[in-house]
Amino acid sequence: MKKMRNTAVVAALGAAVVAPVAGHAQTTAPSTYVNAPLAAPVAPSRPHGHCGIFETCASTKIGLGKGDFMIRLSAVGVLPEDRDSKVWLDGKALPGARVKTTNQVMPELTFEYFVTDNISLDLIATSTRHEVAGEGGALGGKTDVGSAWVLPPTVTVAWHFRPHKRLNPYVGVGGTFMWFHNMNASGALGLNKLNSGFTGGPSINAGVDYQLVGNWFFNFDVKQMFVRMHAWAENDTETLKVKAHDSLDPTVVSAGIAYRF
Repeated sequence: MKKMRNTAVVAALGAAVVAPVAGHAQTTAPSTYVNAPLAAPVAPSRPHGHCGIFETCASTKIGLGKGDFMIRLSAVGVLPEDRDSKVWLDGKALPGARVKTTNQVMPELTFEYFVTDNISLDLIATSTRHEVAGEGGALGGKTDVGSAWVLPPTVTVAWHFRPHKRLNPYVGVGGTFMWFHNMNASGALGLNKLNSGFTGGPSINAGVDYQLVGNWFFNFDVKQMFVRMHAWAENDTETLKVKAHDSLDPTVVSAGIAYRF
C-alpha cells in the first residue's frame, strides 16, 4: 500500500513538471515560426556619381577651365577675299588682270586645350577645294585656270572672358600654314600644268562657346587669315608661263558641336 502511494506521488509530480512546458510550447511556437513576414526585395542602388552622356548632373562641371580638352566638329565656310592680285605673262605684267578664287564649305575638326582658366590653344584641321580663274586686263572675260585643294592648319592662342560660365566669349591670335595639293590645270590657253608654293601668315579670330547639356558645347567662330598665294601655270613644253600673286586673305566662318573630356 505504501509502495503504491509513493508511485502515485511521483506520477503527480512528473505531470506537474511536464504540463507547463507543453503549454508554453503550444503558445509560443506559432508566434515564432508561423506566418513569418517575408522581406521585401531591395532594388539595386544607382552607382554614386553616375551621369549620362546627355545629362547635366550635380557632378557636371559648368563652363570651361584649366585642364579641359575639347574636340569639335564644325561646318566651315572659307571665303577668299582675293585682294591685291597681280598677273605676269612670260615675265611681263598684265595690267588690270587679277585672280578670283571660289568660296567653299567643308567639315572641320578642331582640337582645343585649356592651359589656364582663360587661355587655350587650338588647332584646326580641314581641307577645301577651290576653283581658280583669271579675269580682266589682257585676259578679257573670266578664264578658267584650274582647281586646287588647300590644307590650312591654323594654331590659335585664345583668351576666354568668362571661364566656368555656360556662355564664354573669346578672342585670339595665331598663325596659318597653307599647302596647296591636288592642283589641276584646266588647259585654257594651252596651260596644262598648275603649281603653287607653300605660304602662311598671321590670323585673328573671335567666337563664343555655349554649354548645351552635360559636356556638350555649341561653338561659333570667325577667323580672318592674312595669306598670299604664289602660283604659276605652264604649257607642256614650259615655253609659256603665267605667274600670279594673290592676297587670298580668307575669312573663315565655322559653327559646330564640341565635347569636353
